[in-house]
Amino acid sequence: MKKSRFTEEQIIGFLKQAEAGMPIKELCRNSGFSDATFYKWRAKFGGMQVSEAQRLRELESENAKLKRLLAEAHLDMHALKSVLGVKR
Repeated sequence: MKKSRFTEEQIIGFLKQAEAGMPIKELCRNSGFSDATFYKWRAKFGGMQVSEAQRLRELESENAKLKRLLAEAHLDMHALKSVLGVKR
């Protein structure tokens, strides 16, 4: 996954500027991102504080790690069943 040029703090700052009344087109043009990116950020980070966004990032990375561990465990189980000749 591509890393964002902007941190969560910056993204939430942009969202707060838009909430304060700055036109979205102008905000996007001045900051260097597209309208679609703004709306994607608003869907993901809308109404969050910086600490909540950091916690979200931590939870997403932990979830990805757990998914990898589960996939490895399933591969190990499948390999053991193949070696032992156990039918499902």
